[in-house]
Amino acid sequence: MNRERLSSRLGFIMLSAGCAIGCGNVWKFPWMCGQYGGGSFVLLYIAFLIVLGLPVLVMEFSVGRASQSSPVQMFQKLQKKGTKWGLWGYVCLLGNVALMAFYAVVCGWMMYYFWKFLSGSMDSLGFVPMITNPGINVFFLLLTVVFAFAVLSFNLANGLERITKVMMISLLVLMGVLAVHSLCLPGAKEGLHFYMVPDFSKINGKVAAAAMNQAFFTLSLGMGSMAIFGSYVDKQRSLTGEALHVIVLDTLVALIAGLIIFPACFSYGIEVGNGPSLLFDTMATVFTHMAGGRLWGALFFLFMVFAAMSTVLGVCENILAMVRELTGWSRPKGSIVCAAGVFLSALTTALGYSVLHFEPFAPGSAWLDFWDFLVSTNILPLGSLILCLFCSNDSGWGWDNFLKEANEGTGIKISPRLKPLFRYVVPAIILFVYI
Repeated sequence: MNRERLSSRLGFIMLSAGCAIGCGNVWKFPWMCGQYGGGSFVLLYIAFLIVLGLPVLVMEFSVGRASQSSPVQMFQKLQKKGTKWGLWGYVCLLGNVALMAFYAVVCGWMMYYFWKFLSGSMDSLGFVPMITNPGINVFFLLLTVVFAFAVLSFNLANGLERITKVMMISLLVLMGVLAVHSLCLPGAKEGLHFYMVPDFSKINGKVAAAAMNQAFFTLSLGMGSMAIFGSYVDKQRSLTGEALHVIVLDTLVALIAGLIIFPACFSYGIEVGNGPSLLFDTMATVFTHMAGGRLWGALFFLFMVFAAMSTVLGVCENILAMVRELTGWSRPKGSIVCAAGVFLSALTTALGYSVLHFEPFAPGSAWLDFWDFLVSTNILPLGSLILCLFCSNDSGWGWDNFLKEANEGTGIKISPRLKPLFRYVVPAIILFVYI
């Protein structure tokens, strides 16, 4: 099977950033920020992105570009004979499917809210009525999956790359408009203070663990979601600079999402620690009482759809690439089979609040919490740890091979003197916070 190529550097950056930018930035980041102390959480989140996220992202891009394969085979191609690093490739496949098992449903929720605001029927909106309605959940899940794999059934440049560029540019424009509007609301100053000024008394181990997990979740690090795009890019540019572009875009979107949400919450006296329903019940209430709220609400949830769908497309491309490498199927055939698999696995979440009751951790928990725990709390940090060890130790791919691949091309280079950071510091921090 010939390796497909992206048509431009912009396409690579937009695709990688699009995979990173999603519900992690615009849904999960704001509600976690609200629950974990506002500015304190933001400070730790940015620190983890720089200290941990950047090195791991460079490593993931490097492994993908060097192996010229999907995550299910990249470790096998680069590992030394007789070692078992390649087994993690199958965990990567499981992790991507587990991510879509709840993420595709959340994307469907964004579509539903966008439709309700667009049609002017906001009065009947409610987070609990929505998640407990099996018809709504299954229909919008199906819409999400069909759209994603219809795009992916075309070749890389004409399908995924073209659609993602349009969505990302539209997303950035919408965010700018919404942020300016939110900052002009009365009471926005209090929201900005909560969001941007750290309260160091609120920093503890729980907040640190949440910030690290969020850093890995937002960049989709540790299960090969980024490596696949590394395998589609040429060697004209070194990978540290490309990783920096992706992280800056990703962080910018997360921070602007907070600028949209927290000033609006404080302006209307809305509780910011409402957890996962913050975007749905809370923001819907804000827009319902706002002048021109139907328009602003429709624009807000359209931006949410673009953000969520960009990640759905990126992760589903990863699943498709892995399945195609294992089977040799064409894009159209692989898309049909993968769409069916993703849809069936996501039915657990779509029906988890109505028909398929399952409380994995405590009363009130559901399938979404199970899949999120599997991915965010375990596979992403453990996968990042394995990637660090694989790239920096002689028993794996090795530091010299990683450094050569990461630094090939023009742009920012990694100094050989940073080996202790990659080999000891980053893995130690990941393991410490994980435990």
